[in-house]
Amino acid sequence: MTAKTGGKNADRFGSDYYRRFYLTPATRAMSRAETEQRGKLIAAAVKQLDLPVRRILDAGCGLGWFRSPLLRAFPGATYMGVEFSDYLCATHGWTQGSVVDYRSRSPFDLVICCDVLQYLDDRSAAKAIVNLARLSRGAVYLHVPTEEDFKERMDPSGTDQNVHLRSGAWYRRCLDKHFVHVGFGLLVKRDVPLAQWELEQTGN
Repeated sequence: MTAKTGGKNADRFGSDYYRRFYLTPATRAMSRAETEQRGKLIAAAVKQLDLPVRRILDAGCGLGWFRSPLLRAFPGATYMGVEFSDYLCATHGWTQGSVVDYRSRSPFDLVICCDVLQYLDDRSAAKAIVNLARLSRGAVYLHVPTEEDFKERMDPSGTDQNVHLRSGAWYRRCLDKHFVHVGFGLLVKRDVPLAQWELEQTGN
């Protein structure tokens, strides 16, 4: 989970944070193997929708665990890792930036934004969603825990509690202006033609 705001949050995301929530089995929120499996699922869904992928943006890329499975799935594609953490940019060479206001000369076919928006206040999270729509010309994979997730689904031992919690309805109101949700956290820009059978659709 990676922050995308400035100021006091900048110092939160150093080596201790990533050791605890990513690298220590007893306290990690997600393992590399689980992330790679999720990357395969995202790629399979994008391929099923017949969406070409030549440019990939991982906004809040963390340790970059999505990179390998996505590049294996889309040979010849380029991967851009954008990260707020000074520590990760220094150790992994990511591009420093924030999902709130990162700009690119060209949009991306696939944008990943996993476990980022909960670190933003409401105003910044809403701006980030608008920016994700600006950065994308195809699909966006978005994963963010909601209030209900924290109450019903998440293990506190592997979860950073210092976050902003919002309802699923709040996120849907922001996202539905720009995207169609096609399942498993995958969103597609509303101006992109989709060929889905009726019972494959999520209803929006």
